[in-house]
Amino acid sequence: AGGGDGARLWWARASGAPVARVLSEHGRPIRYPYTERDQSLAAYQTVFALPSADGTGSAEMPSAARPFTARVVAELVSRGVWLAPVTLHTGVASTEAHEPPYPERFAVPEASARLIGAARAGGGQVIAVGTTAVRAVESAAGPDGVVRAAGGWTDLVVTPERGVRVVDGLLTGLHEPTASHLLMLRAVAGRAAVDRAYAEAVRERYLWHEFGDVHLLLPHETHEAHE
Repeated sequence: AGGGDGARLWWARASGAPVARVLSEHGRPIRYPYTERDQSLAAYQTVFALPSADGTGSAEMPSAARPFTARVVAELVSRGVWLAPVTLHTGVASTEAHEPPYPERFAVPEASARLIGAARAGGGQVIAVGTTAVRAVESAAGPDGVVRAAGGWTDLVVTPERGVRVVDGLLTGLHEPTASHLLMLRAVAGRAAVDRAYAEAVRERYLWHEFGDVHLLLPHETHEAHE
């Protein structure tokens, strides 16, 4: 439960029926105020979503993967893109300015860790689909930059000061100016690149939030060495 440390994540136990059944029968997806109507649960699933054995999963949509379809994935694979599945159960985003993300459950399987290592060893780039993927992969990376199979709960907050050890690029949606995720974006691509991307998003009226547009962020060669 929440305590005097300011934590807003509460733990609860359901009496009677299992939690998964209670949520399935009575729960509803988060309703975003900018959507015109309630969305079906299927609208919140991505092509990569898999059912969990214990019925648990994300509390919010891992929205960066929403534009992907089976056809897009097949096309990427046919062009030689490797896909390394990782899991992070997305928590509910805080409405408080600059509040760090909650601890979240993650899993990086051995096969994916090896695939990421092989890509890096071969001179390839590791592109994360979503901030959730960044958090999972970076949580499994050691100080040497090697990704190893890992899982559990992570409270890692990726910032420019901490930097990224593995991820070379990030495909993500557009976040609020006060969101802590912006620090992660700057850690990947540098502040100047992120500022340019958001300036264009405002100018061209891109769509924000979970059902909005996504963009690919890649680091500048100097990675803001002169800032």
